[in-house]
Amino acid sequence: MGTSTGDIWVLAEQDQAVLLPVGFELLTRGRALADAGKNPLVAVVLGEALPEAELNRLIHAGADLVLAVEAPALAHFLVEPQAACLAALVRERDPAVFLAAATTTGRTLMPYLAAKVGTGLTADCTELAIEPESGHLLQTRPAIGGNILATIKTPRHRPQMATVRPHSAPRAPEVPGRSGQIERLQPKTADLGSRMRRIGFAPAQDEVALQDADRVVVAGRGLRKSDNLPTIAGLADALGAALGGTRDVVDRGWLSYPHQIGLSGKTLAPRLYFGAGVSGAIQHLAGMQTSEHIVAVNSDPDAQIFRVAELGVVGDMHEILPVLTRKLRALDKTPRTEG
Repeated sequence: MGTSTGDIWVLAEQDQAVLLPVGFELLTRGRALADAGKNPLVAVVLGEALPEAELNRLIHAGADLVLAVEAPALAHFLVEPQAACLAALVRERDPAVFLAAATTTGRTLMPYLAAKVGTGLTADCTELAIEPESGHLLQTRPAIGGNILATIKTPRHRPQMATVRPHSAPRAPEVPGRSGQIERLQPKTADLGSRMRRIGFAPAQDEVALQDADRVVVAGRGLRKSDNLPTIAGLADALGAALGGTRDVVDRGWLSYPHQIGLSGKTLAPRLYFGAGVSGAIQHLAGMQTSEHIVAVNSDPDAQIFRVAELGVVGDMHEILPVLTRKLRALDKTPRTEG
């Protein structure tokens, strides 16, 4: 590829021709990078027949240009045709940066695409910035089991590619009336072939709805044993919250993996995060530190969780939580089932 255009690209995912929220989180990241380098921000969407109103939402949320690559074979995710179409587009337009979400789609598609176009990929980034003197993308991610944060550059290859954890940035606000361009592109037939075919879709039955929950109560190692789960579950029920756990809680078998929050689990940004007995290891903080309000109860006054908590209570969660739960239930006239 020749000299890069300097454009910042983000991949906007869709399901049944409706844009997914994670694309608007990427627009927040992309807009900051584009403004820093005074470059255009481009949103790329793969689908079949994408409604004009949906594509305009990307313009309203900060994109200067929307590239809608459309064909029946792109209606649902299949890695080979999507990667081939994106590779052709990258070779033609030569962007400087290409970002995607670290979703199942992004984690599958972007490594495949990076290999096809001969560039690198930094996965699960928590921070992105433009280096002023060089214009290179600074890609920061946890490394060595989450014990350090590594900043990575790609000085010789383009595009500079990275995936970003969902819920690590707020959604870009949509401003009706903001102007931009939309291009609808028809891929070559040769790029739509696949050795796989979609025969059906069955959603996971045991998936815990953590990532979209408005309130989350999280159990840490301070739980001590699985027999104490009703204490946490009761508080979650009183708050109308989803129940989550740290990796240590999941590793001990007190909660199942779908409940895990952190670097090796889910990333979320609820309005209320309530951590009970959570120490606040960096791996866990990476999955929840963008929560709007963070409340923590821990017996250790030096626990890392207190560094990000808006309200911290130093004390025994097994004494505090039952009292708090009773107070909450007394305020709520609606009968609730014990958790």
